[in-house]
Amino acid sequence: MRAKKGARIKFVTSALKGARMKFVTSALVLLLVAGLLPTGLLAGCSDGDAREGGEGGETTAEQPASTAVSVVDQTGATVALDKPAERVVTLTAASAEIVYAVGAGSTVVGRGEYCDWPAEILDIPAVQSGSETNIEQIIALDPDLVILATMDQNPEQVAQLTDAGIAVYVSTATDIAQTYESIEQIGVLFGREAEAAAIVDGMKASFDELAAAQLSGTVYFEVSPLEYGLWAAGNATFMNEVAEIIGLENIFADVEGWVEVSEEQVLERNPDYIVTVGMYFGEGLKPDEEVLARANWQGVAAVRNGAVINFPNNEFARPGPRLAEGAVTLYDFIVAHPLAG
Repeated sequence: MRAKKGARIKFVTSALKGARMKFVTSALVLLLVAGLLPTGLLAGCSDGDAREGGEGGETTAEQPASTAVSVVDQTGATVALDKPAERVVTLTAASAEIVYAVGAGSTVVGRGEYCDWPAEILDIPAVQSGSETNIEQIIALDPDLVILATMDQNPEQVAQLTDAGIAVYVSTATDIAQTYESIEQIGVLFGREAEAAAIVDGMKASFDELAAAQLSGTVYFEVSPLEYGLWAAGNATFMNEVAEIIGLENIFADVEGWVEVSEEQVLERNPDYIVTVGMYFGEGLKPDEEVLARANWQGVAAVRNGAVINFPNNEFARPGPRLAEGAVTLYDFIVAHPLAG
């Protein structure tokens, strides 16, 4: 009887001990999944369990952490790399600004010809983009990632690049939320999620601050000058969103996207403020001066009151990190040009 009782006690003790170890191991697995414990701790517990089991104490080598990165881009396509991008060609100005803003400027080996910010990107070889995109030029730069936008490129060009074994990230950003998403996704592809998150948080804080101090008046966003045919920012654009944030009414909020408009439409809607993003090439009138000098526009409130602002550095023309900076500049300009009477 004593022998049986001793055997039973030994069996129960072993069972409890095994159950306790199983419980502890399971708990550690849950903590590991939650990211609250280093992977080595769980490996150590497994080794101890094997040793106590008396079956050789065999250990399993800890697997190296994966360096692979992937996102689903704004067209719904999966973009996957074995490791963070090391050689990138960025064809759009907005994406170029994002790459530099997250701290990955040293990876840029090629740029679209309109990528001009920050200034150091001008030292990078330029390639043709948009309707003139030269796929052979891009492939010759041996990139592991190409960043482009649907507004400038077409699906056939994307297919040519992917067929060449190059990962392609496509942005469709036209509003602020999509701008945030693009910044965050590009951050992932360079292993710089924290830097991207900090940029987005800073932009959100700026917009929140602007929203707390509401202005009033109407605004016209001119994205193409009279000389080339007037185009304006309508609803569902980041420009319109900025207007709403600071309390302005976009005179073309009744149309969607970037739209061609007539001179007569602008004159009839008589904006209090005019924002132009035209480029100045060093000769003749600057974009804001050209608007103020238009003969037929002298009766427009914005022209009459000198309330026309130009953004020569494109901080208000691109869905990128400097958009909040542009919004602050616009806000300050409007505060300095209050509505007459």
